[in-house]
Amino acid sequence: MELGLPNLEEFGRTLVRLGQADRDVLVVTSDSRGSAKLVQFGKTLPEQIVEVGIAEQNLVGISAGLASTGKKVFAVSPACFLTTRALEQIKNDVAYSDNPVKVIGISAGVSYGSLGSTHHSLHDFAALRCINNIDIVAPADNFETRAVLQAAVESPRPIYIRFGKQPMHNLHAAGTKFEVGKAITLMEGGEATDVTYIATGEAVPVAFFAAQQLAKEGVACRVISMHTVKPLDKEALFHAATHSRALITVEEHSIYGGLGGACAEALMEAGISLPFKIVGFPDEYTVTGSQRDIFRHYGITPEGLAKTARKLLG
Repeated sequence: MELGLPNLEEFGRTLVRLGQADRDVLVVTSDSRGSAKLVQFGKTLPEQIVEVGIAEQNLVGISAGLASTGKKVFAVSPACFLTTRALEQIKNDVAYSDNPVKVIGISAGVSYGSLGSTHHSLHDFAALRCINNIDIVAPADNFETRAVLQAAVESPRPIYIRFGKQPMHNLHAAGTKFEVGKAITLMEGGEATDVTYIATGEAVPVAFFAAQQLAKEGVACRVISMHTVKPLDKEALFHAATHSRALITVEEHSIYGGLGGACAEALMEAGISLPFKIVGFPDEYTVTGSQRDIFRHYGITPEGLAKTARKLLG
């Protein structure tokens, strides 16, 4: 499987193309041009970028004001700060006021690695899921990145999109369709699926490679890219749950309040029960290291996810 660009790199490239095609596309950023891969956008379209400095609350407020005038605004800042320091502004200025800002959380999850817990965003899904009128998307690869940005430009709704820093494998076949709120099945397990992995963001390829390992052992696996955490694709979830012996969710987020929690809530309300496991970050002080090191520590590796599946299947 071919290795593509980091999703942040694809974000920067796509934003230049979108901005060149539409002068109403604006970027507002908080001293993040380099880390957000916005240098080329600033050079190419200097009149379509606003720099507010390290002031995330101002960033979101200004973005909401510009969006209220019809501009297509991307508010770009590190996810760990954007969804904590500016949570009130996202709630009130964007979602409550129905201003279709594209809130972009960069270097999400544990992308900042050795900078530690202050720079990890393992809370953003949980914080934003309970706010009305904002969609939440975590692209798994470059295709999903391009597709969600195009969808966001055309959408009249507020949206939060999170990006990581690692090069991502190209997971999708040519002709794949993307729609916010509709999951994509990457691997079919058939009618006798043993285990289904439902993953989002940079955890998706990890689940995909785990399924490939298990397939060599004769374990039938389904893999779903649940790129949209909200609104959750319940149809895909329920189909997977009723056609699998076990279900595992995988995310670069706390085990509380994220993709796994959303799936558990929906399954319980629908009266669907099966062996189920949420793989993410437990309620503890996280270890320090690179994203790869931290993933390995918490079992978010192909080997770790395969082991989890074997245990769940008994």
